[in-house]
This record gives sequence, C-alpha cells and structure tokens, in this order.
Amino acid sequence: MDDARRALDELIQQRGVNYSSVSRLLGRNAAYIQQYIRRGSPRQLDEQDRSVLARFFGVDEKVLGAPARRSGPVVELVHVPLLNVEASAGHGALAEMEAKSAQFGFDEKWLRRLTASKASSLSIIAVHGDSMEPTLHDGDEVMVDLGDGQARLRDGIYVLRMDDMLSVKRIALEPQGKRASVLSDNPAYPSWRGLEKRTLNIVGRVLWFGRAL
Repeated sequence: MDDARRALDELIQQRGVNYSSVSRLLGRNAAYIQQYIRRGSPRQLDEQDRSVLARFFGVDEKVLGAPARRSGPVVELVHVPLLNVEASAGHGALAEMEAKSAQFGFDEKWLRRLTASKASSLSIIAVHGDSMEPTLHDGDEVMVDLGDGQARLRDGIYVLRMDDMLSVKRIALEPQGKRASVLSDNPAYPSWRGLEKRTLNIVGRVLWFGRAL
C-alpha cells in the first residue's frame, strides 16, 4: 500500500466513517474507496475526488497523492450533524433528537442537487430494524430534510413520529390526493392505507443513505 492509500485509510479510521460513506460522498459506487485502498484500482484518485476528500478531512491534497504544485488552501465542506437517534424500521426508537459530536461533510454543489433546503434543516440518523428491506438495511444512515415535510408531502420515503417513536416508512399518495398510505417495503411488516394526510406526523423526507460494506 503506497503512502497516499495508507494516509486515506488512516484518515477514514480517525474520522469514524467507512469506505462506503466516503465513496458516496464522491458520488461513486459504494465499493470505490475500498477498491482504491485495498486493490489499487484506480491507480490514483481523480483530481476532483482528491480535492473533495482533502476538504472533507481537512488535509493538504499532497497527503492524498497530489503533486506539490496542486496544493492550496483547505476549503470547508457543508457539515451535516449525525443525530443521536435511530429511526425504527422494525423495533422503534424514542423520538428525541440530540446531536452527536460526529458530522458528515458534503460538497455544497452536490448537496444542492439533493435539496434547496438550508444545511441547518438537514440531519443524519441511523435506521434500526428491517421493515424497509430491501431498500434500507438495519444500520444504514439516512440524511433527513427536516424542512421538507407535511406542506410538500408527496410519494417518497419519510421519517414519521408514530406513537412517540421515530419510524422510517414509504409514503404513497392515493389517487384522490387527500389520503395516503404508509408502507413497509418488507411485506412481513404492516402497512397502513387510507390515512388522512393531515393526521401524519412528518419529521422530514429521506434524501440519501450511506451503508457499511
């Protein structure tokens, strides 16, 4: 393993993230960073990927293999807090949301492609349980747009408060537009149909997820 790969591997371990989430930060497939570090493919990081990683980890690009002439000032990414709460996809979690010290950093342009909401409206929480299999797995981390809720309700995956618990479920609007179904993607779990939209307690819309390999 060369110095650049070793340095990136150490930075990932120190930050407490994983290969998959860092790959998704770059807009790559989930195995991209693992293949780069462990298999040496690609032989070197793409210039843009290296720049994003340098900003995310707060290091000079030279640490990640850039030639000296390409070094420059470190630019901060948009940081989204990781909340100390799990959204039930099976078992349930208390609906109390407190920020952990951990944060994810995202490129601002990439984030704007996901949502027009301000960064202060975004949070990342963990999924607990398997009621949303195969879409979401137990332990996945999802980005929730807290500013995209009841007023703009449409088909998609949302975090809801249900019986003082946080749950992640799929919402499908029914044809007449006044009622909605709250669905578990895993057929072994219950779904609820014909609910009045105004009765749903929406926390926010799920925009993105990260998954450990």
